[in-house]
Amino acid sequence: MITHETSVVIVGGGPGGYEAALVAAQLGAQVTVVEKHGVGGAAVLTDCVPSKALIATADYMSDFRVASHLGVRLQDEDGDEVSDAVAEARTVNERIIGLAAAQSGDIRDGLEATGVRVVQGHAEVAERGLVRVQPADGTGPVELPADVILIATGSTPRILPSAKPDGERILTWQQIYDLTELPEKIIVIGSGVTGAELAQGFLGLGSNVVLVSSRDRVLPGEDADAATVIEDVFRARGMEVLSRSRASAVTRTSAGVVVTLEDGRTVQGSHALLAVGAIPQTRGIGLEELGVEMSDSGHILVDRVSRTSVPGVYAAGDCTGVLPLASVAAMQGRIAMWHALGDAVTPLNVRGVAATIFTEPEIATVGMSQRAADDDSEVEVVRLPLGRNPRAKMQGIEVGFVKLFCRKGYGTVLGGVVVAPKASELIFPVALAVQNRLNVDQVASTITVYPSLSGSIAEAARQLHQSAE
Repeated sequence: MITHETSVVIVGGGPGGYEAALVAAQLGAQVTVVEKHGVGGAAVLTDCVPSKALIATADYMSDFRVASHLGVRLQDEDGDEVSDAVAEARTVNERIIGLAAAQSGDIRDGLEATGVRVVQGHAEVAERGLVRVQPADGTGPVELPADVILIATGSTPRILPSAKPDGERILTWQQIYDLTELPEKIIVIGSGVTGAELAQGFLGLGSNVVLVSSRDRVLPGEDADAATVIEDVFRARGMEVLSRSRASAVTRTSAGVVVTLEDGRTVQGSHALLAVGAIPQTRGIGLEELGVEMSDSGHILVDRVSRTSVPGVYAAGDCTGVLPLASVAAMQGRIAMWHALGDAVTPLNVRGVAATIFTEPEIATVGMSQRAADDDSEVEVVRLPLGRNPRAKMQGIEVGFVKLFCRKGYGTVLGGVVVAPKASELIFPVALAVQNRLNVDQVASTITVYPSLSGSIAEAARQLHQSAE
């Protein structure tokens, strides 16, 4: 039985950490969260929340373009037509920073309201059952005994030895919110999720954008059909996409930056943004000395209930390398506490985890991928273009699609892809179907609103109807 004397120390205050803290407090433990920068971690302060706020602002800019196709024009008080909307970088970033700070404050208030102690500082695991903290206020080290330790330290942007960020012209994605002027021409290095999202964001705000992609197409790890749509949209809107091009160095000039590619070509711009992946923040906090098993990449190895190789030590979030999603980090943290504190627990199941790439349009996926479906003769696939959906026509949506995968004979929904504005919202019914092993006929027989974009999901399910033999 858990009592208030059961102590839990959580190193890292991001989604994995703060969600774990709420569960542990609910179960009656004495909980301390140690966070170096601020509650919410990078996800709230410098990564997920700020980047999606930046992209949301860019989306508003694109709404003006769509409106003109629908017959709506902007005019000033003299009746003259306004041709272009303009983004003010300082105002945009001040709002984003304020929004992130407010979210961090709300999370901290929620933790403290449940009795969680929050300490700002650097933590390391001194030994099993003991965490040593160097508080940010410069006071002496504090030792925190712990029956349970959760490591939720997240990750940090990977940098290139030949491209050192300076916070002014050569930037990581955590540094772009200090800009007071919109980059005239920004070179985004890396075409994975972060690179694609921020390239689209700056393009939407009005910057000239060059996207350097080392692969044949952008978003190489995603659904090929979806990635092709996004790349076509990027090019149609004026982005320069350099495929099969790898950056070897970035240097500052008096006027901006020069990116040198491995084949010797150079690209000049006002700014460069590094989006070449992330590395886990697991070194130098005592894990190696404690014997916590890690991969060659530095990720902590955990099982499906978030246990590490050391009893009493759990880990959650990006530092584990399971799935780099805030939603997964939060669930790993909750599961860790349910297990450690003796509550009922279901091991982590990533089958029904939905993920979204916040480009425009968005890409949302869940479950089986097209690559896996191509290797399985027992899988049926249907893809419907969104342009023929009546609600899409009304909203001026011309690109996008809905794709569903099901098991032949049984009709079990195995996965899906949605490419559409707000695909992050539309993927939920598909995720429900995947998680609960619904079949396509159950999805198809559920009445959708008319007209609605979700009607295309039901229509795709109808096309996958499994006839009785």
